[in-house]
Amino acid sequence: MQSQDVAPRPASSRVQKSVVDVEQAEAALVEHYPRLVRLAYLTLPPSLGRNRRVLTAHALTQRALPRGRKAASLIPAQATETGTGTGTGAVAGRERNPGYAFVRLQVFRTALEAGLPLRRKAWPKRSQLPPLLPRVWGLRLSPRSGGADELALDQRLSALTSPARAAYVLRGLEKLPDPAIRTLLEEAGVDNPAAALKEADSVSAQQYALLSSPEYDPCSLHARPTDLMRRRQHVKAAQAATAAVVVCGALLGLPGEGWGPDGAAAPPYARNPAAQAALDPGKLTTATATAWQTTGRTDFTTWPARGDLTGDKALLRRALAVWARPGDSVQVAVTLGTQAGPPPGPPQLLYAGKVDNLRVVLLHDGLRIARYAEPLVDPGMAALDLTRVDGAAGAGASALVLGRSDGNVRYLTAPWVREAAVRDLAKPDAAVRKLALTKDGTTAPFGSPAVRTGECRSWDVLQLTDATRGTRLLTDLSEVTPAHLTVGRPSTASPGRDASAAPAAWAPFACSLAAVRSQGVRTVNAWQFARQPLPDGSGTADWVCTRTETWRGAGTRALTQFNTPAGAYITAAAAEVPACGPADRHVLAAGPWKSATGDSYLLAAGSKDTVSVELTGGASASASGNLLAVPAEEGAQAELKGTLANGREIKGLQSAR
Repeated sequence: MQSQDVAPRPASSRVQKSVVDVEQAEAALVEHYPRLVRLAYLTLPPSLGRNRRVLTAHALTQRALPRGRKAASLIPAQATETGTGTGTGAVAGRERNPGYAFVRLQVFRTALEAGLPLRRKAWPKRSQLPPLLPRVWGLRLSPRSGGADELALDQRLSALTSPARAAYVLRGLEKLPDPAIRTLLEEAGVDNPAAALKEADSVSAQQYALLSSPEYDPCSLHARPTDLMRRRQHVKAAQAATAAVVVCGALLGLPGEGWGPDGAAAPPYARNPAAQAALDPGKLTTATATAWQTTGRTDFTTWPARGDLTGDKALLRRALAVWARPGDSVQVAVTLGTQAGPPPGPPQLLYAGKVDNLRVVLLHDGLRIARYAEPLVDPGMAALDLTRVDGAAGAGASALVLGRSDGNVRYLTAPWVREAAVRDLAKPDAAVRKLALTKDGTTAPFGSPAVRTGECRSWDVLQLTDATRGTRLLTDLSEVTPAHLTVGRPSTASPGRDASAAPAAWAPFACSLAAVRSQGVRTVNAWQFARQPLPDGSGTADWVCTRTETWRGAGTRALTQFNTPAGAYITAAAAEVPACGPADRHVLAAGPWKSATGDSYLLAAGSKDTVSVELTGGASASASGNLLAVPAEEGAQAELKGTLANGREIKGLQSAR
């Protein structure tokens, strides 16, 4: 759509002249900087690309201060009034701040100017040019990728004019009433604010909450390299051009026909056959429908290609090309520890089909899963998710996330899966709800705890039953691969047995899974390692260790939690330790506890092969066996150590504070 013209306009009766000094404006800019940058980013035209939008948003915000020590500026009246109709106290507080109103007006004015088309007979405005500062060399920056909802909203916003986008953002983020928005747009130079407001009505107000998502946060960024091969070629070309006059004669006199400092390697512009094959949809590999049965393997290599678009060569070509060289309009999300480069050769096709309002392609290159998604109506925009799955088998290769939309998640299940269901992990006694499973292994959508906000009251997980009647519990943690939930003491071969064997063990700790979203988690195990009578005789409490294992190996985390009749709480936490895992199947922890009468204690417990426990420091005591309880002042800290049956001494996990 054509951008509306933005030009200076005289003040209306709803604006007043207010003097804002630079210190007042600077204080407001520093305090609300992330919010102002987000406003600029959302108003800028998406055609600039995500990297340039990020840098331009920061540049426009940083240039929003008055030019002199003080500035007499026309500021919308609602900025200096009590903020009637602005909603929450935080909103009203911003609206009463003339400094904030001034810098916000400047941000919108320059962001709207940046969306104007360049004219041949007029000098471009500074905001229409790439920013000089901030400047980033060798990296492409972009906000964190969102889900299908954010992608759909971004598509709708890109179809609006810049003034209409500004109006929608002012409604959704700033919570301003339409009269105040009309006044602000007039002062920003919009010719027809009423038309902008009417155009903004075409995007649903139900999407306002998405404007606060990480997808639109230019202060929380992913960094990826630019086109390394092209950059290397440009550098080499510049160096060659600079040195040509000096070395030309010498080169003509050199004997032989060697390649130079790269030895026998081809020149950088030569086409690599394997790299070219990786971009050819005709060379994608596929598995047969019965490969998992004939080979006995239950991993991604035996997944057949499924979906209604496996024959769409144009779609597959776009997916492969975006994987190899994602452009500025591609939302890229790479799981921690995953390489972001193109596939080394032709990958395996797992799925290509329509999922809600997207076309989705799943590819496997032996080490990683690539999920490509594009809107049905605009293939010029796309999202790419990469996650490592090396060594995935059994439960780790049982399902992949096809898409998330409207707070729901939809999975593609392995060919050996026969039934699917939904279980509320926080309510083990609740009925297990059967989940529809299509012929090609796609589940019906259900609520995903990974995209939910607010208080956690439930945690729905996917329960799968395979051809051998074995069951698996998997949970969505905001990545392509769901995490496998297990219970019990870890063994040298596995973290524990599947959580479906004892779902009640997870119930008190289900909501704690929110803390490990987007961390590349492979499995999470809950191990009840001790049960302790409470000192006042009011009952017993369980000591449970939950441990996360990641696909990359590093990033493991162990938590000990004390589950009392009054509720569960974390007592200790440690990262990158072997305790409570397959490498060290022992754990020792301590934590405070207060009785109903107000008496304070320090309680400690170890796994069953602990023969003695000792506390020193803020509380001193020792006991034979794996349990210890001692009266202590509230907040007392003590050192904890124990002895195993084989004589080995172990230390307690670090206390959670």
